[in-house]
Amino acid sequence: MQQHLVERLDSLESRLAFQDHTIEQLNQELTQQQRQVEKLRQQLDLLVSRLREMQLSQVASQAEETPPPHY
Repeated sequence: MQQHLVERLDSLESRLAFQDHTIEQLNQELTQQQRQVEKLRQQLDLLVSRLREMQLSQVASQAEETPPPHY
């Protein structure tokens, strides 16, 4: 009976160690993905800002155009 409990305890300790290792790996992966998401969010914000600037400058340049002479 004592040997059975020792084996069971060893098995549980082994599973716990494996789970701790897996949780740590998942945490590291999640942290890395969060950094990537933040970097992509910053890049998207920059692209949106540049697109708006381009649209505003295009609208401004169209407004400044003189009408053709036949008007």
